[in-house]
Amino acid sequence: MCGIIGYIGKKEVIPILLEGLKKLEYRGYDSAGIALVDQNKIIRRRVEGKISALETSLKKEELAGDYGIGHTRWATHGRPCEENAHPHQDCTGAFIVVHNGIIENYLAIKETLRGEGHNFETETDTEVIAHLIEKYYQDNLEKAVLRAIQDLEGAFAIAVISNHDLQKIVLAKMGPPVVVGLGEEEYFVSSDLNPLLSYTQNIVFLDDGDLAVITPSGAEFFDFSGNSLDKKIDRIAWNPLMIEKSGYKHFMLKEIFEQPQVIRDTFQGRISLDTGKIFLSEIGIDEKRLRDVRRVVLIACGTSFHSSLTGKYFIESLAGIPVDVEYASEYRYRDFILDKDSLVVTISQSGETADSLAAMRAVKEQSPMTLAVCNVAGSSIAREADGLLMTHAGPEIGVAATKTFTAQMAALVLLALYLAQIKGNMDAKTSLDLTQELQRIPHKIEKILHQADAIEKLALKFKYASHFLYLGRWANYPIALEGALKLKEISYIHAEGYPAGEMKHGPIALIDDKMPTMAIIPKDRVYDKTLSNISEIKARLGYVVVVADENDKDIRSKVDEVITIPSVYPLFSPFLTNVPLQLFAYYIATFRGADVDQPRNLAKSVTVE
Repeated sequence: MCGIIGYIGKKEVIPILLEGLKKLEYRGYDSAGIALVDQNKIIRRRVEGKISALETSLKKEELAGDYGIGHTRWATHGRPCEENAHPHQDCTGAFIVVHNGIIENYLAIKETLRGEGHNFETETDTEVIAHLIEKYYQDNLEKAVLRAIQDLEGAFAIAVISNHDLQKIVLAKMGPPVVVGLGEEEYFVSSDLNPLLSYTQNIVFLDDGDLAVITPSGAEFFDFSGNSLDKKIDRIAWNPLMIEKSGYKHFMLKEIFEQPQVIRDTFQGRISLDTGKIFLSEIGIDEKRLRDVRRVVLIACGTSFHSSLTGKYFIESLAGIPVDVEYASEYRYRDFILDKDSLVVTISQSGETADSLAAMRAVKEQSPMTLAVCNVAGSSIAREADGLLMTHAGPEIGVAATKTFTAQMAALVLLALYLAQIKGNMDAKTSLDLTQELQRIPHKIEKILHQADAIEKLALKFKYASHFLYLGRWANYPIALEGALKLKEISYIHAEGYPAGEMKHGPIALIDDKMPTMAIIPKDRVYDKTLSNISEIKARLGYVVVVADENDKDIRSKVDEVITIPSVYPLFSPFLTNVPLQLFAYYIATFRGADVDQPRNLAKSVTVE
């Protein structure tokens, strides 16, 4: 949600800001704007709607600047409109602010400032920050920012410029992510890595309570008390070409097709095909402590919650450890009970998900072990957890998670096998057989991807569907949930995922000839049970599409449509059953003319509650 961009250096500012904003589009937004400092003059331009509208507006003028900041806004306080778009300014127009987050006490601050003679133009919480900086400014911008943020309650990542203190961008972070890119005589500011990778791979991740001052001569870092900080510089290995579409119509389609390689990359260096041994010493938690784990708690939101559910099946089946799966947004408010033998695993693609981060921090107060499964090494969750198990999915631009979901499952199955091995719960032959089966999964997914044209033709039949029921059992129950989520996220068709055995306890009332069902039925321990559920749907004139084993010749006579997957070890079937559901949702969405990469109302990373 929301995106911040900033640049100070020798290049033309506007093209860098616009390109950066475009690379932040996937985060979700409803308006956009930029502000420049041209010598000692402030130039501010904002629009409601897409960045293309901002670009068109800027082309009508011959504008230039020495440095500047930009923003994509996702409305929280105040309706989407040009007036509420960032950047915001104070009464004098001398102090310009962009902000991600929520200022919880902004109404009280606003009332106080109005009493002091300040005039407000917008409905936003952000505007109070600009007025506070105006109030406290004397002769130094960062000192005014430090004083202003002392009055703020809530979450904020801000970038500030002023024509009173030139050649300076001041940043402050408490919650939402901010990164600084270090170039050669140029410096960049962004909400995430994507806009920076074309210019530099040297990155500083700000922590909560950090303030940064960016000038043409360098970047300095301070805490909120004004004390100097020596920040670590991370070198990011992602190649900027990884975020291009590479000939695909949408990023989402590209990322679906990248999944075989993502699994290979996540497994690489962690599996011995000679012995079946899993190597995860990189996670940074002592093996003896992990050997003593008696309970695992998986915490996540959204698609990451569904990958956590598959992780529950992996860990319980392979390692024999009881697993709880919790929504981070609920767990953080629970009176949860943990002990020293609990391992709490927080799963987050971005590593900045606000609820997940808050839940992990609450857990750490009870001092159990915390492990992050994350795709961004320098993110807040990755840094604050006791251990880190990286997924290697590369940047994911499509808002609807696809390859990162698969990468999370891959990381969790490795964790399950690792725990099984160090606890002595798995013999060497079983371990070798399972790891060799895992190595075959990318190739099997490639076989499914070769069916994309057939899945596209099938999807066309459901272009005008209003509702969809997704059913799965055992390890594929989470895939039913994820398949339904993908369909509703990007096509706006109402879809519900259910464990197939629960269908009789309510959803069966919805079944008729206008309510199609997608059922997942690989050859596993619940095959016959799932087949019985399908029969109940057919008896009520329901239209049934199934994802089934390619060797299941009997299923075709019992359903209306079949999507096949290669045979696979049953516990690992979610890696395969997931892919056709992603393609199915993608093609229906494209037939309906939906914005697949940037679905309405959605943000890639939810960094405020």
